[in-house]
Formats: sequence, structure tokens, C-alpha cells
Amino acid sequence: MSEYSNPPGSMQSWPLLVTHALDYAARWHKDQEIVCKTVEGPITINTYADLNLRAKLCALALQQLGIKQGDVVGTLAWNTTRHLEAWYGTMGIGGITHTLNPRLSDSDISYIANHGEDRLILVDGALLPLVARIAKDLPLLQAVVVLTDRQHMPAHSAAAGLPVPLLCYEQLLDEAAEGGALGTFRWPGLHEDSPAGLCYTSGTTGNPKAAPTQLIHGVRYTHRSNFLHALITTAPDALALSAASTILMVVPMFHANSWGLNFSGPMVGARLVLPGPYLDGENIYQLMHTFKVTVTAGVPTVWLNLLQHMEKHKLKLSHLQRVCIAGSAPPRSMIEALEKHGVDVRHLWGMTELSPLGSLGTLTSGQIGDGLTHDKTIALKEGQGRPHLFCDMRLVDDQGQQLPNDGKAVGHLQVRGPIVVERYHKAAAPAVDEQRWSKDVIKSGGEWISSIQLENACMGHPKVMEAAVVGIPDEKWGERPLLVVVPHAHVAGDGALKRELLAYMADHPAVARYAAPDDVALCPRFHTPPQVSKLSLRKMFQHYKRPNSKL
Repeated sequence: MSEYSNPPGSMQSWPLLVTHALDYAARWHKDQEIVCKTVEGPITINTYADLNLRAKLCALALQQLGIKQGDVVGTLAWNTTRHLEAWYGTMGIGGITHTLNPRLSDSDISYIANHGEDRLILVDGALLPLVARIAKDLPLLQAVVVLTDRQHMPAHSAAAGLPVPLLCYEQLLDEAAEGGALGTFRWPGLHEDSPAGLCYTSGTTGNPKAAPTQLIHGVRYTHRSNFLHALITTAPDALALSAASTILMVVPMFHANSWGLNFSGPMVGARLVLPGPYLDGENIYQLMHTFKVTVTAGVPTVWLNLLQHMEKHKLKLSHLQRVCIAGSAPPRSMIEALEKHGVDVRHLWGMTELSPLGSLGTLTSGQIGDGLTHDKTIALKEGQGRPHLFCDMRLVDDQGQQLPNDGKAVGHLQVRGPIVVERYHKAAAPAVDEQRWSKDVIKSGGEWISSIQLENACMGHPKVMEAAVVGIPDEKWGERPLLVVVPHAHVAGDGALKRELLAYMADHPAVARYAAPDDVALCPRFHTPPQVSKLSLRKMFQHYKRPNSKL
């Protein structure tokens, strides 16, 4: 019997590995295109056959650098072909791809890379100065690889002070090809529960007394969880992907696997369009128009910029059939504007801990059969729908009692399933307790903002006695954090204090730029001691109108 055999009379035992998706695409869709607007500027067009070959060259190069099963390879890069092939090359040999988010603060990235135990960091050239700033604080780091060719290697000044070797990605692949091992290379046999990816979320609550960076938790995806999640994203009620699809991968790969598109695209043989760092309205439209994109997904801020560009230049969407929106709730005006162009808008919900897709906002046959009016149809699309097969859900109150699924109850969401995190990376205790799980976060423009992290930072100010942070609805960003503060009795609660606290938070080393609050609400005291109820505060400030965001 082989390693994967079951007893006679059973079905084949076949591990669900992400490289199976790549092998399938390279064999049965070998000429399908992968379009990329490179970091260097030009557009390149490769195929799945190319991606498979170069992923294996990458795997050989990583092995030459000493990477073995279980080692962590960090990436600090945008959506490009090189980044994608490095993902498969790392995961294929049992390594763990650890995405680093360049939008976080230096201190957060340093903590995350250390906690993840990154051995290498693969980086886009423009982001190299960031790695150079933090490399001295990464004792396990062995080398930094720039995802470019010799011609575009950054100047030495960009890597000033880098304490480890600086290597060129294309040169490493050339050396791997010259080594002659490619012809006999095969992906090693891995268990489907082997870790494949590592992604940190700053949106998870933790010990309020801990240092702020300790509230950033790592989620280790397995080959199996990635594979099952990719299957869900291809389903008709999700992104409805097929070999006829052309997918624009707008969501950065450092945002929970680009919502799984880097696996589901090859799984069905779809054409991929990778935008690199160019996520402004003009570039997104040009890629959509030039390459006849049919499906895409992203946070509301991306589509707001696209619609503004189209309105300014009186443009239309000629080929786009479907756009999936998640990260924060899209405003009604955005849904209506996209659907006027004949685009089916699907509102999804998810989070890093869910791989990340959790619910689907497509209409059911019963809803369609009810003869919905336009207003009711849009109202349903504003919601996040229902959970998919691999994500069970329930809503509970502050006491843990289950609430009805009536579309009105407000509470804490709990989830479970085969694509849901069980234990955070290196955590002493599971993330689940008797099948229960909770989260307290604010989502702004697709970025998780930890309310606990902001509260801890604010509590370090000498004039603050109590602090709480709640999310306030925002048309552009989905939500923005409102800082609610109880000052000490001897402190005047006036405009000067508000300005002082906003400046303090904006300059705080543990607060990323996108997470800094836009406003402060001063209160004489909280009304629910000894523990502030976030549900009560949200109700208290549900009609609050914030000033314009500084973002």
C-alpha cells in the first residue's frame, strides 16, 4: 500500500495540497495567461506552465539557501507573478509563506517577523528600505531577496545598514536552472494538515494588560484549509469562478491570501490579472478594460476610487460581470452605481481567522421568487447574507446567550469550521472554548484595527482615566475608530484636551497611521462599570457624525 492508501474497498486517500491546484493548471490550462503590471512598470504576460516551472525553480533556490520543511519565509510584496510563484515554491517544499503588511508600523512588522521566526524575507524593491530599517531587530533573518532582476536591483543606499546578504531573485532562479536539478524535481509528499501560510491579524483582542504588539496574533493556514477555502470561493454563490473567468486580483496577497484567489484561480484555470502596487482608480480601470476582466473582489475604498475615476472621465464597464466586496460594508450608493453598469455586486464577509471568507451575500431562490423591488434587492445586497458550508456561525450577547438570526439583534459573532483558526501561532491556549469564539475589532478600509491596542495606547496618557474605542460607520472606509475618553477629575474636558489626545495617538509608535482615531468623545464617566460594554457604547454613539478623516 502506498503512503496515501486506504483499506481495500475504500476511495483513494489524496492529500489536499495547494500545489495540486498549480499542477492541475499547468497540465490542463497550460496556455492560460497570467497578466502582471510589474513593480518596475511594464506589463508581462506568462502562463500557468511558466508559473509551475518558475515555482519549482524558486523551490530549488530556497532549498539552496537552506530552507526546509517548517521554515518560515516572509514576503513583503504586492500582487505580482514573482510573488505568486514564490508562494507556491515555498509552500510546495513544506515551507511557510508569511505575508508582511507594509501598511503597518515598523514596530508591528518587526514584532510580526520576529514572532513568525522569518528566516528569509522576499521583498519588492520599493519596500526594501522598510526591511533595512527593521532587519537589525530580526536575529533569525539569514538573507533578504529582492523580487526583481539584476537590472532593477535597488541602489546600495536603499539597503544601508542591512546586516544580512542582499540577493537578487532572478539571479537565484538562474542559478537553480543551471544546477540541472529541475528535470528530476518533484514536490515532496506533505501531509495536508502541514502549515502552508502565516498571516497576522491586528484585529484580535487579547489581554488588555499586555504590551500592544502582543495583541497581534498569527494565523497558520494549512494546505487543507487553503484548499477547502479555495473550493468555496469558486462556488456559484461566492465568486462563481471558471476557466472562462478573467480575475483581477485587487486584494493584496498580504490580506489573507488575496481572499484565496491565488489558489482558486489556478484551481479552475482562470485567467489572472495582477495589478502590482497600482491600486488607484485609473490603473484599475485600464487593467479591467484592456484585459476584459469579468470578476474581481476588493474593499469598498478601491471601488470608490474606481467609480470616481469613471465618473470624471465618463467611462463605462464593458466586460465586468461580478464584483465581490468585503472588508467593510459598501454604501448603498456604491452598490447602485456598480449595478447601473450591469455589474452583479456581491457583499461578502470574512476575517483572517476564517481563511478569510465567512459568509455570502447572494440572493436565494426564495428571495428572488418573492418578486423583490429594486429597493429591497439593494437592501438585501447591503447585508452579508449567510455562512457557507465550511463556516458555522451564531450570535451571542454579552453573557454568551445565543441571539436570534433575525437581522436585528446586535451581539458578538462566533464561528467554527474546517477553515477557522483553532489556535493562534505559538498561543498557549486554543482560540476556541467549548465551541465558542469572539472578536472585538473595527474594520477600516480593509484594515483590521484592534480596539484594545488603541485603548492601551491611550491609557498611557497621564490625563486619561478610562478609554474605550468603538467603530463609527463611515461611507468611504466602512468604519473609523472613535476614541471615547474619561479624563481624570482634575483635567478640563475641552477642545484642547481633544487636540492633545489626537496628536498623542497619531505620534504613538504602536499606532499605525490608518488606525489613528479621527476624533475624541469626552465623557464624565462610563455607565457600565467595572467593564465597559462595547454594545452599549455603540448604541450610545450610533448617530455620531465624525469630522473628515485625515487619511
